Amino acid sequence: MSTPTIEWVGDADGHLRLIDQTKLPVKTAVLNCDTVDDVWWAIKKLSVRGAPAIGIAAAYGVVLAASDSHESIKTACDHLATSRPTAVNLFWALDRMRRVAEDASDADLAECLLTEARAIHAEDAEQCAAIGRHGADLLERTLSKASGILTHCNTGALATGGDGTALAVLFELHRRGFAPHVYADETRPLLQGSRLTMWELNDRGVEATLICDSMAAHVMREGRVAAAIVGADRIAANGDAANKIGTYSVALLCKAHDLPFYVAAPSTTFDLSLASGDEIPIEERAAEEVTQPGGVTFAPDGVNVYNPAFDVTPADLISGIVTERGVIAPVDKGSVGRLITN
Repeated sequence: MSTPTIEWVGDADGHLRLIDQTKLPVKTAVLNCDTVDDVWWAIKKLSVRGAPAIGIAAAYGVVLAASDSHESIKTACDHLATSRPTAVNLFWALDRMRRVAEDASDADLAECLLTEARAIHAEDAEQCAAIGRHGADLLERTLSKASGILTHCNTGALATGGDGTALAVLFELHRRGFAPHVYADETRPLLQGSRLTMWELNDRGVEATLICDSMAAHVMREGRVAAAIVGADRIAANGDAANKIGTYSVALLCKAHDLPFYVAAPSTTFDLSLASGDEIPIEERAAEEVTQPGGVTFAPDGVNVYNPAFDVTPADLISGIVTERGVIAPVDKGSVGRLITN
């Protein structure tokens, strides 16, 4: 993309620049963050979203507090950690920034923190590329060139520091000339699939069709798709994976139609402190996202609304998890532990 999703502008006393994803696809607008609170709101309001991108943005957010004191770094990390509860990359990145701050002198604090934030950013880009290669190898072995692939939510460059996770796999297949037709769920209620994924697929010249979430079963029954691949925001030790609401439904539909269901995520998205997906905290968001999407009223005033942002797909529905280290299959505690802890 001509405009980077996440970009640090200047030296240690610079600022964070983001694509404001709430404006897409109508316009590509940038959001300049000069304070920790600016970054907190950018994460909370989904101007930046996607587990890896949230972690990277938060790391740069800590740099914005570095001109004050070591104590301000702790306060900044604690504050940024309250922005969203489900994506584990947020907490992983903040822990890295805390450790760097503890070892840095007052004179070197800002430079050390900026170096670490840039390292987190660069490492994620490398992980995305590796996920793309491993996933493309897997799908080339198991699918035909005529296969359609379903994806849910947005898992591309807008969600990461590189080419993405699940979309990185599809981009790599496209580069290799093994170009399956992509079916993108619109991903209600915030339409990340229609607004963001289709924008990225069009930008890359990938052949794709947008469908409503409720159409997934129908296109599977018609034989239009041969597999599904999605991202994840947190994966437990047993392989249960939390992702955007509606992902669990896609996994169940794949099971019913005897189709493989894959997850693509970097090792930083695994939380081995949680035994299963039952322990993953699920963010609940404002009712207005359901009743008034885009500011247009679609429900009567005062109705009760339940709006979880994520759901958890059990490991036994996941055919494989594509990571930068390789593919986890079968998906269980032993396989996760062997690949992620080594």
